[in-house]
Amino acid sequence: MKNERPVFPKRAVVTAGMPYGNKNLHFGHVGGMFVHADIFARFLRDRIGKENVIFLSGTDCYGSPIQESYRKWKEAGQEGSIEDYVTANHHSQKKTLEDYGISLDFFGASALGEAGEIHRQMSAGIFHKLYRNGYIEKLSVPQFYDEELGIFLNGRQVTGRCPIPGCTSDKAYADECSLGHQFLPAELINPVSSLSGKRPVLREVENWYFELENCIDSIKEYNDFLRKNTNTRKYQLETVEEFLKKPMLYVPKKYVGNLEELSKRLPAHRSVDEEKRNSFVFEFETLDDRDKAKAVLDEMGIHYTAGKTLVPFRLSGNVKWGVPFPACEDLRNLTFWVWPESLWAPVSFTRAYLRQKGMEEDLTKWWGDEEAEVYQFIGEDNIYFYAIAQTGLFTGLQQPRRTKPDMEKVRLSHIIANRHLLYLDAKASSSSERKPPMADELLEYYTKDQLRMHFMSLGLSSKSVGFRPQALLREEEQNGTDIVLKDGNLITNVFNRLIRSCFYAAQKHYAGKIPAGEVDGKIRDMAQKAVLEYERHMYHQEFHRISYLLDDFIREVNKHWVNHIKAADAQGDAALREQIVRDCFYACKVMAVLVHPIAPEGCEKFREYMRIGDMLWNWDYILEPISFYTGDPALHVLKELEPREDFFKKHERQFEQGG
Repeated sequence: MKNERPVFPKRAVVTAGMPYGNKNLHFGHVGGMFVHADIFARFLRDRIGKENVIFLSGTDCYGSPIQESYRKWKEAGQEGSIEDYVTANHHSQKKTLEDYGISLDFFGASALGEAGEIHRQMSAGIFHKLYRNGYIEKLSVPQFYDEELGIFLNGRQVTGRCPIPGCTSDKAYADECSLGHQFLPAELINPVSSLSGKRPVLREVENWYFELENCIDSIKEYNDFLRKNTNTRKYQLETVEEFLKKPMLYVPKKYVGNLEELSKRLPAHRSVDEEKRNSFVFEFETLDDRDKAKAVLDEMGIHYTAGKTLVPFRLSGNVKWGVPFPACEDLRNLTFWVWPESLWAPVSFTRAYLRQKGMEEDLTKWWGDEEAEVYQFIGEDNIYFYAIAQTGLFTGLQQPRRTKPDMEKVRLSHIIANRHLLYLDAKASSSSERKPPMADELLEYYTKDQLRMHFMSLGLSSKSVGFRPQALLREEEQNGTDIVLKDGNLITNVFNRLIRSCFYAAQKHYAGKIPAGEVDGKIRDMAQKAVLEYERHMYHQEFHRISYLLDDFIREVNKHWVNHIKAADAQGDAALREQIVRDCFYACKVMAVLVHPIAPEGCEKFREYMRIGDMLWNWDYILEPISFYTGDPALHVLKELEPREDFFKKHERQFEQGG
């Protein structure tokens, strides 16, 4: 049905992917993910009640990236412990998010304070639950060892080339690349120790692993269910699908003299020889069979590459700076690998938040309840972890290993993966030649509302988009209108001017009151159409469509004002003027509810000057007339608006530049 409203859950947790504790936030952290998560969380508070929404994130404190950055920080002459280093970055991240109006209910840190303690307890409990459910295996896997320095290397202390065919990552580490591809350490191409600059060797080390390779069928079933029954983003589903294949090896045809003879030497497999392919494809049932085939090919000196598939998901390691791993069987003194523990960190943070509220026993009402939904906003590089590894882990917590899970009944998060927010036309990276701007730096040139409007409009739900803030570009790179200002102008110019015109007209002609009477049917219909479309776009997290919708709605009502108010004044038509003022106040009221999640401060100021309570944001009443909130229009006096008072302000630099 065209006018059917989407159904939202009774309760919702919204999370935004956690930034590492070794850095401040650059524009991509905020504009590529946090702004979208915040807009959605603010909308849900208005739509289902703020008491029914928890919005949280936190600093990802542990792991080799932080340990390596801390080492360099100390080498540069800085003083302090690794806890001091992480704490300073955590506070910096928190302030930046506050400066952008990111309305987190809880911003934790996985290593610090009460949240850190809860996280350590929860990590141990999750391991024991997975162990009891039969999903944990102990494996002896090669780990890189620097012979010159006599130490094992953590994941970030080894760099090389990603072995996944077609991968464009320019940075791969011991068992993952910067684009999120997972592989075994022995597969890394041309490894180099970042400490000595020498090629490290591989030595066997025992660790605990989650049997992710045995979850292919259940994750595929779940992916198919999402495709048929949910609004999960198509490219996200396709990315997951790429990993749900049997273990494969690709052998260039030029290295194979006799395919039949080679096939006889390999374990049981299915081979594919397509005329258009440059390689033979060998498909195996298990990783063990693939590894045996690798050994055969290595012995024969035949080059090959491995295809995407699921591999055991490492849970433990020997990185000193990590969540302590429970002693189990004969393995001691291990820590959790940062990726698995970061996946359940939002659950730990939810528990910490509820404990502050005296409601810790309510955790299951938010995670795992059929009346609740968890929405997790991430960047596309992390699809493997959140949509694959987390699916396996969280299913394993709910279902014993030997039972086939009903994937329609397993309670899992709704993953919302945004595409890359590029800087100019390249992926933002602090190691690139053209360093991306830090999030704080942008606020020296633009207001947070202008930036929020712009980031929302970029369409990251379906494509990677370049960010081109003219204020930060070289003079020769500046071309045409500053798109950040153009998107922000909808509220700083058009909507701001419309609201002010309504207030000044009420003060000049009606003693600060809104004329009583019915709103024109055209305006009511326009508002209803905008509300229904907005709600559908928010349900699908299609924020750029909301941007287009608001642009059409606000500009159309502004046209209604401009085209009629001058005529009313010129003709002395008091009835027409009353109608237009009444119409536009009503439209501004609806617009304010729609803009509230995006630019909340200006909308709250509008509510204050309207002298209406917080009921204004309740979506149950969004199409009601203004008298529904105020009572008798003849008795309700608006707060007086002084000349040149703005609801949505521009940045002071823009006035200096005549912007």
